[in-house]
Amino acid sequence: MTKKHSLGWLLSVILSITIIPVVGQESHSSSLMLHEMESPAHAGSAEPNLSVAADGRVFLTWIEPAGVKQHALRFAILNKDRWSAPRTIAEGTGWFVNWADFPSLVALPDGQLVAHWLVKSGDGAYAYNVNLARSLDDGKTWSKPVVPHRDGTQTEHGFVSLLAWTKQSTGVVWLDGRKFTAKEHGQADHGSATDEMTLRFTTLGSTGQLADEVLLDSRVCECCQTSAAMTSEGAVIVYRDRSEKEVRDIFIVRFHKGKWSKPQAVYADGWEIQGCPVNGPSVAAAGRRVAVAWFTGANNTPRVKIAFSNDAGATFNQPIQVDAGKPLGRVQTLMLADGSALVSWMEQGLNGAEIRVRRISANGSRHPASKVAESSSARSSGFPRMTRIGNEVVFAWTQTGSPSRVRTLVAKLETIAPTR
Repeated sequence: MTKKHSLGWLLSVILSITIIPVVGQESHSSSLMLHEMESPAHAGSAEPNLSVAADGRVFLTWIEPAGVKQHALRFAILNKDRWSAPRTIAEGTGWFVNWADFPSLVALPDGQLVAHWLVKSGDGAYAYNVNLARSLDDGKTWSKPVVPHRDGTQTEHGFVSLLAWTKQSTGVVWLDGRKFTAKEHGQADHGSATDEMTLRFTTLGSTGQLADEVLLDSRVCECCQTSAAMTSEGAVIVYRDRSEKEVRDIFIVRFHKGKWSKPQAVYADGWEIQGCPVNGPSVAAAGRRVAVAWFTGANNTPRVKIAFSNDAGATFNQPIQVDAGKPLGRVQTLMLADGSALVSWMEQGLNGAEIRVRRISANGSRHPASKVAESSSARSSGFPRMTRIGNEVVFAWTQTGSPSRVRTLVAKLETIAPTR
């Protein structure tokens, strides 16, 4: 696919996706219909994210340059087969703009929108704060930002997950570096045995008030994304843990019967690694069914896996391999209406990195993998995002180049015969 867009009208290209055979298995021939939409993001845009509201509206957020050393966080809403004109959430200098730690937006049931982005708090490379803002008029105007963490240290605070906590309040999860020892110029020492990242939580109320902070885990991986979802029994949060022996497997905490559970492993891969792999997990939920997808390099064998839970995350079945043998990770997962899950990830293909998706059925069988788009293994390509509305899946990713640009497309789900 090329990056040529005509001005003033929608680029509608129907593409047949190549079905990627699973190594060692026979694949069924099939195709999906993809409609590429002209991106509302301008040249230089990157770090896209997607979310869907309870009323079915799909929101796209991204960051783009807005002047000399200045950035803007913008969003657009999907209207049938095209994006609305972009609106600005925030704009300023001194932002922390990073390929792996990207902004987000959540729409609450009461119509309120809440967004987050990152702003430098000091001279250190990883000294930055989370900023949260609310809109009560569908994104036309935004409140003065608030900072959910109140430690006041010039350390790392990021990798945020937002979720609708109640009809009028937002759950906020983040990685918090307040326990990091101060270094010259505030430089955090990722991987140091004495410096520990923590996982924390709070809620942002309907009038902008913050609840008390909750410490969920006192030692976690320093820079892997968090992910959160709401089950019928309460919230679940997944993240990469960090043991005293530097084992960095995927863990979960659950909010059940009014309190947070102790951290527990989704699965014990036993991946011992001295530094953060910058490759976080993804969780999705529907009722009591939960799916967690993640990347691991245990035993020097890169893998993308998914595991299902039928009891709101209390226990998980054995994981299923998703990738085709050469995964780069950068995963996301969605729950589908039939109880299956859709997983996206990046895989090294014959001609470079590719964004791929695969459906995993509720019984554990694997559908053929589909190539969504060509990409790059460079950090600047970021993390591809997807979300679902009905029988359609919306994708967004950063196309690298000079300049980069956010691209989007919509795919219709089809029933494909699974392979074992």
